[in-house]
Amino acid sequence: MKMKCVLSCLAGLLAALSLSAQTRPQTEPRLTVGGYGEAAFSANFYSDNVYRYSSAGAHAGERHSRVDIPHAVIYLGYDFGHGWTMQTEIEFEHTGTGAAVEKEFEEAGEWETEIEKGGEVELEQFWIQKSFHPALNLRMGHIIVPVGGLNNAHEPLNYFTVYRSEGEYTILPSTWHDTGISLWGRAGDWRYEALAVAGLDAYLFNTENFVKYGAGSPYEFKVANQLGFAARIDNYSVAGLRLSLSGFYGRAMDNSYPYEAIAETSRYYGVKGRTAIGAFDFEYKGKRFVARGNADYGSVGDAYTISYMKRNRSANNSPYKKSDVGRAAVAAGVEMGYDILPWLSRRADGKKLFAFGRYEYYNSYIPDEGSPRADWTQKHRIALGFNYLPVPEIAIKAEYSYRFLPAAYNPEPSISLGVCYMAFFRR
Repeated sequence: MKMKCVLSCLAGLLAALSLSAQTRPQTEPRLTVGGYGEAAFSANFYSDNVYRYSSAGAHAGERHSRVDIPHAVIYLGYDFGHGWTMQTEIEFEHTGTGAAVEKEFEEAGEWETEIEKGGEVELEQFWIQKSFHPALNLRMGHIIVPVGGLNNAHEPLNYFTVYRSEGEYTILPSTWHDTGISLWGRAGDWRYEALAVAGLDAYLFNTENFVKYGAGSPYEFKVANQLGFAARIDNYSVAGLRLSLSGFYGRAMDNSYPYEAIAETSRYYGVKGRTAIGAFDFEYKGKRFVARGNADYGSVGDAYTISYMKRNRSANNSPYKKSDVGRAAVAAGVEMGYDILPWLSRRADGKKLFAFGRYEYYNSYIPDEGSPRADWTQKHRIALGFNYLPVPEIAIKAEYSYRFLPAAYNPEPSISLGVCYMAFFRR
């Protein structure tokens, strides 16, 4: 009887919430189109040779330069009414990818497939959402996993540097997106989100990037033998200030293809690869002053054994990385910017000129006991520069940065220039 009463109350509550969503006035227009993009140039006064760390002395004084379109994104969203909405996000990284079939006259006229352009095209978001109430929304499909400050706000007007912040971008999937379910809402000064998504793949972890590539898949599908669970909570109690905590937990072993059950008699039985990530980030926006920061720590259980398995169980032509996995990784950084344009001109007319500085430290590989060292993964970085915003949706960026490594390695200074936009074209 009590259970029947509880179920009846829950049904009544959901009906009321659903009715609340249905009777809210329809906003116009129902179609939302938007996006962001960035173009960048960097002059790097250090080597890009793959042996620049293992043979640092042989590559001192070398340099290289690059131009890039790191990200170009198109948003499409639609409000169906009655609390149902959808959104897609299509991202072109490094201008996309391309291949062509060519007839090689220098090789007896054979037809060959040539890689014309390296890059990626990704469906970063594709979800349908039912909104019962501002405090209760259910999102289903391919969604952003908002662990860390960068994944929560990865658009180029949400950071001062020309490229995304190095620490989180190095050790965490970015932008982290996966297929699953999200429950989120906002009540007063608090916003929450809880997610269940496909788990990470330990065989895609590596020395240089920790778990960054573990959310990806080299196949036409994403292996989901194991699930991952993420959560985020934001607080807005102080005007202009957001304080946030986020995290992830899941088993990363047995999440590769093809699935091979490990027998109880195997030396690898019981290896779970439990992966846990915790992050704190904040943002403060005042009239002329902006500050942001992050602190992230991740750990992988059984890291030594996973490293051994990756080296000895993967075929040479498999898509899995054979490098060692650290038992932990860390990233922390802070950036501050101040609008100096009112000092230079009495008629700013909505324009802004931020002088900014950023410092960060990160280490993608803290070795497990018995694992080899890789001191070059410890990096400090400073960046100084300017962001000019002629209109709120566009920024022109200039930056000087200096990456400090341990004394045995060469420092890595660079100068970068960039231009970016972020806007909704119809709202």
